[in-house]
Amino acid sequence: MDLEAMGPKTTFSALHDFCAERLGAPSAARLVRLARPGFELTQAGPGEAAGHSRFGGRAMLEPGTPWPDCEGTPLSLLAVLDTDALAPWLDDLLPAGTGLLNFFALDSASERADPAAFEPVPWSAAPGFAFPDAWDPAWGTVDLGSVVDDMPLYDITALLPGWPEQPYALHADDLAFGWPLFPTGSSPMLPDGEESSHYQHLLQLSGQDEWWIGGDSGWMHWSIPTGALRGGDFSRTVPTPDIW
Repeated sequence: MDLEAMGPKTTFSALHDFCAERLGAPSAARLVRLARPGFELTQAGPGEAAGHSRFGGRAMLEPGTPWPDCEGTPLSLLAVLDTDALAPWLDDLLPAGTGLLNFFALDSASERADPAAFEPVPWSAAPGFAFPDAWDPAWGTVDLGSVVDDMPLYDITALLPGWPEQPYALHADDLAFGWPLFPTGSSPMLPDGEESSHYQHLLQLSGQDEWWIGGDSGWMHWSIPTGALRGGDFSRTVPTPDIW
């Protein structure tokens, strides 16, 4: 199934049909409100890169923009997302002209002070849809009634048998947009106890034993209030580790 050729609206319709076959139309209509478009990020082969999207390397900043630091310590550039290559799947989520998003972190765990510490790895981006993690409070915004009466957690694989095998199901370690996965079994920490449903996930990175940054067993997540994203105010982007 060529999801990019089908487009997000056609693929979302296929997702709705898949849910309805298993849960019935009313519950499916409520469930798919939680589905968000996103991308699995994997190392790109020749000609497969999603624009300038990549892990590591040097930042791609506007001329004259200083390299960010924390109290004089240079931050490490972890990733770049090329939103021009990703925007068609995101259905007007991003404002026009967003361009490149650079993701930085203070790499205190590995004691690397060199801001070009990570070798660049170009990414390919496979589109699909994601649901919240089983512990995410966003599940409280939908009423699935008797469908989940016997479920202690909102496990999407239990709700939808066969979900991981669907071509539009996102479940990679490295993800752009969609919903984050919290592998240590908690939910995201957000400023002032804000609801995760009011935030849009931007990027999840898994250290995979190669680096350890952040409080989530080396995983990193970034999110932004949805209103700020639509308005292009990326100054409100925050790291969203879980409570581990």
